Amino acid sequence: MGSARIAGVGMTAFSKPGKGPAYPELAGAALADALADAGLGYDAIQQAYVGYVYGDSTAGQAALYPTGLSGIPILNVNNNCATGSSALFLARQAVESGAAECVLALGFEQMSPGAIGNVFPDRPAPLDAFTGAVDAAFGPSEAPMALKIFGGAAIEYAERYGSDPALFASVAVKARRHAEHNERAIFRGQLSVEEVLASPALFGPLTRLQACPPTCGAAAAILVSEAFAKRHGLSADIVIRGQAMTTDRASTFEGNSMIRLVGADIARAAAEAVYAEAGVSPGDIDVVELHDCFTINEILTYEALMLTPEGTADRFVADGDNSYGGAVVTNPSGGLLSKGHPLGATGLAQIAELVWQLRGQAGPRQVEGARLALQHNLGLGGACVVSLLERA
Repeated sequence: MGSARIAGVGMTAFSKPGKGPAYPELAGAALADALADAGLGYDAIQQAYVGYVYGDSTAGQAALYPTGLSGIPILNVNNNCATGSSALFLARQAVESGAAECVLALGFEQMSPGAIGNVFPDRPAPLDAFTGAVDAAFGPSEAPMALKIFGGAAIEYAERYGSDPALFASVAVKARRHAEHNERAIFRGQLSVEEVLASPALFGPLTRLQACPPTCGAAAAILVSEAFAKRHGLSADIVIRGQAMTTDRASTFEGNSMIRLVGADIARAAAEAVYAEAGVSPGDIDVVELHDCFTINEILTYEALMLTPEGTADRFVADGDNSYGGAVVTNPSGGLLSKGHPLGATGLAQIAELVWQLRGQAGPRQVEGARLALQHNLGLGGACVVSLLERA
């Protein structure tokens, strides 16, 4: 049926929990922007995949009904932090299979302050196996599970490759530098490595300024077939050239490796599948939006996406190859570290940024001549989605 095309994207500014609108208003704003961007009315949407993590059943319907009661299939999607990209994955399949020609992927989150925890304490938690693995490695503690796992991965990486804590801190510095020109990011003030390292310690070498905050927001993408775009005169020149979703394997829990536990191996497997599908190599990529929930995950993902060989992130960062003027601009939006992380919206917010980059609409943060863009979105528990976009 041909590759799915992105006809329109929309994204709200992100806000701290309790400081912004409720989720139906957030979702409606992102949807309205995506429809306007595509030049379509809501009546053109034939199916909708709506992602969120912290919400009741059919919150997707509650988010869409104010825009229109059209009777279309609405599927609610929850895949932890990879939720937004999972909705996109399903929307792409619907278009490319011919099941529908115009499909909405929408993600939103209305977060609460503080660390993410279990919603249902009266039953086994989906991440119990992950908690057990990290407690076996470092002993039980009161630290939030995600912090222990990613902090443990930072300890493992530093021990394996002799990395200095400044490596991780420099990722946070770069994130703020990129976010300076992103009006949708909540943190735009500049940082130094010294300031990052001096912020309160969390776990291992990670400090508070190396962790993304919970935020509220929404993002949307409208996918269409090439035939639909032609019939409706749409300027749908952003093509999804490749996409893959992977989940945990037995090896994720083998060898007591926190690096594998946080998804480095499944990210690499997804990236390999995408490069093979699209017939491109990592060196062809111009711009990347990757899942920097903690600074260590950005370091691990440089290598998982094969932007630099394993164990060489120190040199990659020191040479400036992760920023403007280097090999590949990573997180020109400022990433999760600067924008925050509204779980259901994050993946689609990454897609919106990359669409703007490929169209040349990113303003002062524009990556010059961007043609190929890679997205990486990870959720513990687990799922990883990697998508490759191209300006046709």
